[in-house]
Amino acid sequence: MALAVAALVATTLTSVSSANAASGTLQDILDRGHLIVGTGSGNPPFHFLDASGTLVGMDIDIAKSIAKGLFGDSSKIEFVQQTSDSRIPNLVTNKVDITCQFMTVTALRAQQVAFTVPYYREGVGLLIKKGSKYKNYAALLKAGSAVKIAILQNVTAADYVHQALPKAKVLQFAETSLIYTAVDAGRADAAASDQSAIAWLVAQSPTKYVDSGYGWQPQSYSCALKQGDQVWLNFVNQVLNEDMSGVDFDSYAASFKKWFGVKLTPPHIGFPR
Repeated sequence: MALAVAALVATTLTSVSSANAASGTLQDILDRGHLIVGTGSGNPPFHFLDASGTLVGMDIDIAKSIAKGLFGDSSKIEFVQQTSDSRIPNLVTNKVDITCQFMTVTALRAQQVAFTVPYYREGVGLLIKKGSKYKNYAALLKAGSAVKIAILQNVTAADYVHQALPKAKVLQFAETSLIYTAVDAGRADAAASDQSAIAWLVAQSPTKYVDSGYGWQPQSYSCALKQGDQVWLNFVNQVLNEDMSGVDFDSYAASFKKWFGVKLTPPHIGFPR
């Protein structure tokens, strides 16, 4: 009798497990045969079109890693190019399976979507033209009100700058490209920008720019999924964890070096942390 009951329970659990897997996002993607990813196309080094018109960047590499985890083939992927404002709506309406688009994690957004583990830590930094009289952050800070800092126009732009340089003059511009042009032309002593963008520019033009060596306003970048599917979220988190600290670390490190010019230290061997 006990054996019969045990067998019945085991059969029931197997049936329930199979039904749950078949009805979830993970199984739907596997059945479809490719992953659908929402991302952008105009923000290097995260997502942009290269000279050949191919979509590239850190976000693209992260998405391809997930496709590889799903199918053993990183090419089994469809990218939906979307605006920043479309990141959450496209998830909620099932237009994409996942969004990988340098999305900052906030408590408010976490009420609307499920965030994966972070794959990048962003912050604000200062880009200086090589050969400038201000060699680093300490020199900019010491110069006080003599320093002019270019930044993208925003209601909080001056506050952002003054958190790092309380006395600096703030020059606001309508487009990101113009803040770098101001540095190039000598109209600004430094540009306040995302540290990832600064790392990208320095890696691309090491004889032209230097990083001030100081960053502030930390924030986390994660991929986002529609809420309510823990199996799918767990799978993506497993892929990202192995990218950053496991069997696929070499690929993640190569991507990090390519886009940010930074060589990562291999994960500690032994106790996982």
